[in-house]
Formats: sequence, C-alpha cells, structure tokens
Amino acid sequence: MAAVKPNALPWLGLSAVVLVLDQLSKLWVLRSLPEFQAIPVIDGFWNWYRTYNTGAAFSFLSDAGGWQQFLFAGLAVVICSVLGWWLSRTPRGDWRTALPFALVIGGAVGNVIDRLQHGHVVDFIQWHWRDHYWPAFNIADAAIVGGAIGIVLFGLLERKPKPA
Repeated sequence: MAAVKPNALPWLGLSAVVLVLDQLSKLWVLRSLPEFQAIPVIDGFWNWYRTYNTGAAFSFLSDAGGWQQFLFAGLAVVICSVLGWWLSRTPRGDWRTALPFALVIGGAVGNVIDRLQHGHVVDFIQWHWRDHYWPAFNIADAAIVGGAIGIVLFGLLERKPKPA
C-alpha cells in the first residue's frame, strides 16, 4: 500500500478565519455605520463608508437587474470547489500554493453569503487621496485580491527544473 501524503486541506482553517472576520466586520458595519456617510479613520486617506455592491469587482454588472447575483454566487462556488480540489492534491507544506488558495476561498465564501443573505455585498473600507477615491471594499475582497496576487506571484516565481 502506498503511503498517504498529508495534503493542504488544513489550510481551509485560514479560509474559515477569513470568513469569520469578514462576516463579523460586516455585522458591525450593518449595526454601527450609517449608510453612504464617510467616517474618517485616517483623515485624508481612509474612511469607513457603508455601501453596497450588487456587481463584482469595481461594480461590474451592478445594474444588470439581479440575475448577476446568481452568476457570481455560482462562479464563486465553482472556483472554491476547484481550489479546494487542488488543495487536496497539494502537499501540506507547500504554503506558496495553499496560502493564496485559502485566502481566495475564504473571501469568495464571505461574499457569497452576503449575496444570498442581502442580495448584495456589504462594502465599508474606503481609501482615497485628495479627491481620488478607490472603490469601497471589504475584508473578503482584500483576501480575494491578496490570494490572486499570491497565485500570480508564486506561480511566476516558481522555480522550474532545468531540462536535462
């Protein structure tokens, strides 16, 4: 019998941490922050700003009439399933693969919960410089972007074996 190699599925614990932090922060936002009113955290750079996004990144398809919620939720389920399957085939110590996958999974699930529960994603972190505002985002969005950057960077920096 072949020895079973430990896989990277325990990294889903990080996905759970991202999910819990995301949902707790959104609960705080919904209970504490007024809608569409900037509350400075660091004056001239960072505000709390409760807003909603029915679309995807940068409000893509936000005016599509509602069907996009099912598209984005379904897409997230497919992506999370594929990444989970890859985690099951990734060696446990391969953090360069497992860490970004876990971040994307946790963030995607956090935003799917919002879409199913509210019909939109709750955003509340607003960065700006003078009159130039970055679109508001949340912890799930930050995890997804961080994970995507990790996938690209670690994929590009991966050492390829030299041909013999």
